[in-house]
Amino acid sequence: MKVGYNGSVIDAEKAVVGVFDHGFLYGLGLFETFRTYNGLPHLLDRHLRRLTDGCKALQINYIPDGQAIRDWLAEVMEANDLPDAYVRMTVSAGDEGLGLPTGAYGKPNVWLLVKQLPATPPSVYEQGRELRLLKTVRNTPEGDIRLKSLHYMNNIIAKQELLHAGASTGAEGLLLTKEGYLSEGIVSNLFFVRNNQVCTPSLDAGILPGITRERVMELAAVVGHPVEEGLYGWDDLVRAEEIWMTSSIQELVPITTLTDWDGNIHRVGSGHAGPIHRQLLTNYRQECSKED
Repeated sequence: MKVGYNGSVIDAEKAVVGVFDHGFLYGLGLFETFRTYNGLPHLLDRHLRRLTDGCKALQINYIPDGQAIRDWLAEVMEANDLPDAYVRMTVSAGDEGLGLPTGAYGKPNVWLLVKQLPATPPSVYEQGRELRLLKTVRNTPEGDIRLKSLHYMNNIIAKQELLHAGASTGAEGLLLTKEGYLSEGIVSNLFFVRNNQVCTPSLDAGILPGITRERVMELAAVVGHPVEEGLYGWDDLVRAEEIWMTSSIQELVPITTLTDWDGNIHRVGSGHAGPIHRQLLTNYRQECSKED
């Protein structure tokens, strides 16, 4: 397998991380996960903007060049014989020796990793998936907002809980804040429809400001469904007419079954994808089929 490493394309086993890299020692680093359509990375400029903002917050001296990243990604995909790909771009703080930083990070390392896109059956986008309420609490952001950082322990603990909970194949887990508000999925943002109003948890709930979340909010406004951001509880989901989760890889996935801590199962709406979800998924995919 070939990977991108600091602008080059090399064998995966040669793309090593030094033991004094602060991404390894302290989790100082960021990543972006996105996918391509027809060989082109979707919403790349937005991902790179978020990455740049995160690097600035962590004092990592790295500003990605959009065209250079596109060209580099094309090389990595070609080296792996992938016409389209699941992409992870990682920036680690770099080698700064043992001990906490004494200044800005000036020698970051950058990776581009690719793999085949997951094969999601088309039926999932009509029949939906299960969303299971987790007991793992969403931790608070380390800074002003949640960064897509290498500190991923909270998500991994949540994933382990989901795996041992007897959830259905493909189910997503839902984390609450310590105050009991809805936050987000393990790898996705949450939307629901209540009284014909599209809602999503506010950034005040400590969620990641998702790129797909942002774009879906814009698309919803265009078709006459402006999105309300707020603080909501589990009961709001139980009463919802539609629910879906968003991520760059799986787009908009409808949720048709809710499972609470006691194993009680609640059907969402008709038990199938709802009309607002269908409309937004169609519009999102039409946009994806065009060049970025």
